[in-house]
Amino acid sequence: MTIMYSYLAQQIQKDLLKKMVFLSGPRQCGKTTLAQKILGFPNHSDRYFNWDNDLHRELLLKQKLPITPGMIVLDEIHKYIRWRNYLKGIFDLRKHELKILVTGSAKLDYYRRGGDSLQGRYHHIRMHPLTLMDIDTKNQEALESLFNFNGFPEPFFSQSESETRRWSREYRSRLVREELTSLEKVSELSLVELLMIRLPDCVSSPLSVNALREDLKVSHQTVSRWLDILENLYAIFRIYPFGAPQIRAVKKEPKHYHFDWALVENKGARFENLVACHLLKWCHWIEDTQGYDMELRYFKDNEKREVDFVVLKNRKPIYFIEVKFSYQEADLSLRYIKKKFSEVPAYQIYFNDKSAGMKTKSYKDKDNIIICPAVEFFEKNFHFDV
Repeated sequence: MTIMYSYLAQQIQKDLLKKMVFLSGPRQCGKTTLAQKILGFPNHSDRYFNWDNDLHRELLLKQKLPITPGMIVLDEIHKYIRWRNYLKGIFDLRKHELKILVTGSAKLDYYRRGGDSLQGRYHHIRMHPLTLMDIDTKNQEALESLFNFNGFPEPFFSQSESETRRWSREYRSRLVREELTSLEKVSELSLVELLMIRLPDCVSSPLSVNALREDLKVSHQTVSRWLDILENLYAIFRIYPFGAPQIRAVKKEPKHYHFDWALVENKGARFENLVACHLLKWCHWIEDTQGYDMELRYFKDNEKREVDFVVLKNRKPIYFIEVKFSYQEADLSLRYIKKKFSEVPAYQIYFNDKSAGMKTKSYKDKDNIIICPAVEFFEKNFHFDV
């Protein structure tokens, strides 16, 4: 299987002609590799700077940047407390000479660090782990590989369940011990790690902060802060209930998912997590490149009807999606919300385990709900075009 990231490279190169580009996303999802490829590394290694490298950090602090025009890559510079002021100064002075690509494994729009505004000086593009749309052969085999080994390049290409488990454990530890401590002041690191271990069991259900508080024996405020930190570091993401005037929706309790879905042991919950990552990646791509206001939510009402995902564009639903591990007829909750929003496409997708004799072709039922395999669903509806 070949990985196709050309759409990202094309968009970054296009945006660099006008502004700086901030490329953010989970650590080890391929940001540095992509940035260096665009730069022409190693031929232009003198134009790549990593804040975590002692020599590079010294050069940056002394502002010893290349004097010749061209592209530069500043990796993890958001860990510098005055990084926004630093970038503003460079861009304002040399914007006609330098194409500045900034990469970071945290939400760069969150870690402002109290500096001057960079408004109007950059485009922000979010990079995610691999999804089905990044693989040249978009078939069931590719989907099963993603399901088993997650979408991070190292475990995905290892194609080894034991190596994937080792990678996930080490990744979780490094995220807490290295990334978190470089950006946040948290003293109870062992409890944050315990929270990370506990969270995968809560995937696909509304996340109860009170239950986590009782498990960890800390305050509600502390757990909420830790969840915010994990989200800002691209360890997890949360989606919130969708409400509209014609439905009595639940107002609280988000659901959460992991960018490393291999952490989730339950197969049904893991597949739902994989789908959530695919949908979020597409939403972020449309938002970052086309400027639409995109949201990923779920539906749940006071009668306990629930649909896994609602995709919103400019605050209006454009997809209702129910996820099943195996083939089933349309869920009653999906039928309910389809009747409320008859013009919105509704899908029930499934993993399509052929060994269990499940159906392999899509069809539309009497309520205009499309039942189809996940591979077909993503291939037909979700593309990353420049």
